[in-house]
Amino acid sequence: MPRPLSIGKYPKAILHIDGDAFFASCEQARNPELRGKAVVTGKERGIASSMSYEAKALGITRATRISDIKKQFPEVIIIPSDYEAYTLLSKRFYDVVRRYTPDVEEYGIDECFADLTGWQRPLHMSYRKIAEKIQNELTKELGFTFSIGLASTKVLAKIGSKWQKPHGLTAIPNKHIHLYLDQLAIGDVWGIGPQTTALLMKYGVHTALDFCLKSEDWVRQHFAKPQLEIWQELRGQSVMPLKDEAKKEHYSVQKMRTFTPPSSDPQFVFSQLCKNIEAACIKIRGYKLEAKRISILLRTQRFDHRRAEIDLSRATNFSHEIIQAIRPIFEDLYQPSTFYRATMVNLSELATTEYQGDLFGGSVRVEAYRKLYQGIDKLREKYGKDTVHLGSSFAAHRFSQHVVEREKVSQFEREKFKGETDKKRVYLPTLNVCLE
Repeated sequence: MPRPLSIGKYPKAILHIDGDAFFASCEQARNPELRGKAVVTGKERGIASSMSYEAKALGITRATRISDIKKQFPEVIIIPSDYEAYTLLSKRFYDVVRRYTPDVEEYGIDECFADLTGWQRPLHMSYRKIAEKIQNELTKELGFTFSIGLASTKVLAKIGSKWQKPHGLTAIPNKHIHLYLDQLAIGDVWGIGPQTTALLMKYGVHTALDFCLKSEDWVRQHFAKPQLEIWQELRGQSVMPLKDEAKKEHYSVQKMRTFTPPSSDPQFVFSQLCKNIEAACIKIRGYKLEAKRISILLRTQRFDHRRAEIDLSRATNFSHEIIQAIRPIFEDLYQPSTFYRATMVNLSELATTEYQGDLFGGSVRVEAYRKLYQGIDKLREKYGKDTVHLGSSFAAHRFSQHVVEREKVSQFEREKFKGETDKKRVYLPTLNVCLE
């Protein structure tokens, strides 16, 4: 029996909360008729992006081709992804966790870390009880399950959330760390990639516990700082702080959209690109930033792609200016009679918005556009982001993908959550979820 690596229970109390089959679960929560059925999202991409546990039981994995799923499992329900809805549900997820602690790191759309250290006394609950309360509220309010790991470090908490799925809650006190690490392959540790795994195995390190039992000098001699931090975290020493502050620096903003069916119509493909540009500009205007460099990408039905970029003479966050600038390079990239399935825009070299006067009236024109876009953004915030858009993106807005394929769920009055407006809401039916 391995000896304990550390003493004490929770010098710090870190949660890792992971949504179970998040995208597919969102769809099952929105449409009760999908519950208990094999559901796969990703129809618009041509490959599976998320599978319900019923679909996973059939052996379907991520990136399986949709065409193969249809042939082998005709009973599987395949639907397009709705990332806007998933994002709103993700914000609800974070809001529930923040009821118990303000220290939340939004690690991904379907997972987060939370620091509960010191909250057991104000909340009059043990750390495990707090985790249970969070788990139950998430299931009740979102309509699907979450798995949680509780430990003294981020790496150990991540191990705990994967230990029992779905709807698991695994607490790893420091005095029991060795019991879990002895059963965990080194390649399954968060942050240990294939190359590091191969190198460790050459040194006879096959489990996470094998790695922990190495001396600090040995780890420093053979590996870099990231692996040393993982070694420390596995031993119960918290050295990876939660990144719970709002992002203040944005080096680039990227928007990519896949559309189906693929199209060879240049006006439609360009319209999809314009829609991405408008979405990216909305985002950088929200941060009071402007872009100086623009890159675009066109992806074909065969997953080939062509990319180009330009530098603007003046930084801007006005959609129409960027669209005018990229039209010539789009025409160079576009290949007639080729079917395209996705477009992407990346805005980079971002800087804080500045308006300076000039002698020729240029600043007057810029100020007029700035006020115009301020008004448009207020309308979008109140009525939804697609309420007002440029004519160049009309086709992308007019001919939305998969509209007829989605079941409409009943709507009911309720308080809006963060990220929702009167026109942008995620409605969930009344939930009667019974979990064993």
